[in-house]
Amino acid sequence: MKRSFVLLMTLFIAVTLCSLSLPQDPPKAKNLKVLPKNISHEELITVMKTFDNSLGVKCGFCHAPQKDNPQKLDFASDDNEHKDVARDMMRMTAKINKKFFKGSQPMAVTCYTCHHGNEEPKPLPQVAEAPQQ
Repeated sequence: MKRSFVLLMTLFIAVTLCSLSLPQDPPKAKNLKVLPKNISHEELITVMKTFDNSLGVKCGFCHAPQKDNPQKLDFASDDNEHKDVARDMMRMTAKINKKFFKGSQPMAVTCYTCHHGNEEPKPLPQVAEAPQQ
């Protein structure tokens, strides 16, 4: 009896450890309205990092905090108005690229085209002042 209990406990521990070491699939993205619903986690992260770099912002610029834990973001929530603006901008650039650039990658409008690392696009380029004589 004691031997079978030890064997059973050993088997239980082995199964538990194996299940902990198995790679976990990242959570499936929810509430995608512009990006493809079947986008991989890696592709989604690449797109989000491109937004971050193009606008010089962090994830919390578009994503609202979780209601039960404000230290974490609720990526599926639509509570942050910047998220809808981002979706509109994605639709706009896709339409421009389809109409004028036929979707070719070398010539395409992106977030960076207008934002150049700023939250808001600048209406005019920064012009260096002429040196005073």
